[in-house]
Amino acid sequence: MTSGRTMPRRKNRYYDGPKSDHFDGARFFNPEGMSLPGFREMLKWQMESNRAKWPKSVACPFAPARPAPEVSGNELRVTMIGHASLLIQVAGANILTDPIFDERASPFRSVGPKRVCPPGVLIEDLPKIDTILVTHNHYDHLSLDTLEMLHEAHRPRFITPLGNDTIIRSRLSDADITVLDWGGQAMTAGGVGVIAEPCHHWSARGIADRRMALWAAFVLETPAGRIYHIGDTGFHEGRNYRAAAEKYGSFRLANLPIGAYEPRSFMRGEHQDPVEAVEGFRLCNTAYAVGHHFGTFQLTDEGRDAPVETLKSALADAGIGEDRFRPLEPGEAFDVPAEP
Repeated sequence: MTSGRTMPRRKNRYYDGPKSDHFDGARFFNPEGMSLPGFREMLKWQMESNRAKWPKSVACPFAPARPAPEVSGNELRVTMIGHASLLIQVAGANILTDPIFDERASPFRSVGPKRVCPPGVLIEDLPKIDTILVTHNHYDHLSLDTLEMLHEAHRPRFITPLGNDTIIRSRLSDADITVLDWGGQAMTAGGVGVIAEPCHHWSARGIADRRMALWAAFVLETPAGRIYHIGDTGFHEGRNYRAAAEKYGSFRLANLPIGAYEPRSFMRGEHQDPVEAVEGFRLCNTAYAVGHHFGTFQLTDEGRDAPVETLKSALADAGIGEDRFRPLEPGEAFDVPAEP
């Protein structure tokens, strides 16, 4: 679970490509990245965890939502499904991020983090899905059961970082998959360009495949403005946020994770907290943000309401209006203004 190149070399089961500044020939890594805790540290956290108690179920006032078939012109709408699953509607295109409609974020059907609120959109109420973005292979972001259902219903195009295509094809042999390295780009429906960009994270489906598939953020170049989407990331001194602002100038919208961050001693390198998310908002020069990756599955120690409460406090401290950084509940939609 380290970010460097200290683990024993092992044949990569997902990707066989040339070395790069973030691939050593066997595993991917975060350049100049923070060291991530290993198995021993994980056991210590689990044994000493002071985990807040979450409710077993939560009533979501916005769910179930029934999104419009599409939006057009200068409209940009984001609807929360749950966790990191967002429906982005722009320029006639319908884009899903890291969809998971499962009851658990787990390789098992009866063990693992259980959903406390239902998906904000029923899978049968989704509009026609053109594109699915899969940021990395953790089970709360890449659900093969969900992808199979969506593939059968919509025949979308999947866009994902290096190596994740192997995992998806293990279930969906005939899927239309575009695979991107950091800096790689593709065009999709509605004239939307998709560019893969670095984030500070890692990957694994089990204990023997750590960092064998790449993780990424995505930038969407759309006729209605530029969108920065991050599934998971450690803050890493804001380096990737600064790089995004330098490369792209500004964004109309950034989708930023704000949950699964406690304890900081264990999670700091892989999940930013809400205070860091607000600093990332400022650094990447975005007009608006959607907060996600909270309130659906209990993955870490903080309470269910803590990310939103901490976000509001951090926004106030930074002098940023709450209307500019919206933590969405399942089923809630945000029509992103054209101007701040």
